[in-house]
Amino acid sequence: MTLPLIFAPDVRAALDARQPVVALESTIITHGMPYPQNLQTAQAVEAEVRAAGATPATIALLDGAIHIGLEADILERLAQTSDAMKVSRADLAVCLAKRATGATTVAATMICAHLAGISVFATGGIGGVHRGAEDSFDISADLLELGATPVSVVAAGAKAILDIPKTLEVLETHGVPVIAYGQDDFPAFWSRSSGLSAPLRADSAAEIAAAHLMRARLGLPGGQLIANPIPPEAEIAREEIVPVIEAALREASAQGIAAKSVTPFLLSRIFELTEGRSLDANIALVLNNARLGAQIAREIAQSKAG
Repeated sequence: MTLPLIFAPDVRAALDARQPVVALESTIITHGMPYPQNLQTAQAVEAEVRAAGATPATIALLDGAIHIGLEADILERLAQTSDAMKVSRADLAVCLAKRATGATTVAATMICAHLAGISVFATGGIGGVHRGAEDSFDISADLLELGATPVSVVAAGAKAILDIPKTLEVLETHGVPVIAYGQDDFPAFWSRSSGLSAPLRADSAAEIAAAHLMRARLGLPGGQLIANPIPPEAEIAREEIVPVIEAALREASAQGIAAKSVTPFLLSRIFELTEGRSLDANIALVLNNARLGAQIAREIAQSKAG
């Protein structure tokens, strides 16, 4: 049976010509920010990928099909959708079978990118182990997907609201290479450093591409996490953001907010407490990751061609 994949014409042409393509998620559009800022950000991220010499492929589920790359009218439609499912591995098939509109998380985007033959995916930050997971067992499916699906994911580390030490431990358990780009510290989304060392370091897109291709030659399952620190001029320093996160966590606990409601509440409250700086930083780091993702995709394409 044919896979339910629909390719945007420019993405199909790039893949057929073995040119670099970078996958992009769609939850940042439907669940990350309001319209029209979500549309403007999505367009800016796609433009950043193109400017760096690759073709962007924003991924979403629409009308029973996986769309690999969204043309302008479809991107606009998605940006104005208020009831899109937030889709991960567990509900990907159900969303398609129901012909519902679905926005892909890190895990779902990795799956769809791999089905489409795309090796590199740029996002903001990955999910991870939530604080208090020793009681709640709240661990993002993103971590397991990184251990299973051979896509290199460029992110600004794990979201700082998570338990980052436990997140790194789970990634190690699942054999995921965690590679900090250009520094020894593991970044923490809004901040360039989490206060923890990254297990691995790479200083060029070529090194990262070579490691991606070597994993394939060795037959190793799973992908790579490329931890790309936010640009210095855009970061909110760790000593500034940590007290804000702690205050938001206390408020969530006091209000009995739990499970899937926690992350949206925390991000909204941090936005308010930082007077919008957290969202500005989020946009800056996504653009930065798009640039690096395009560079890695170019190196992979050039190596395969050579």
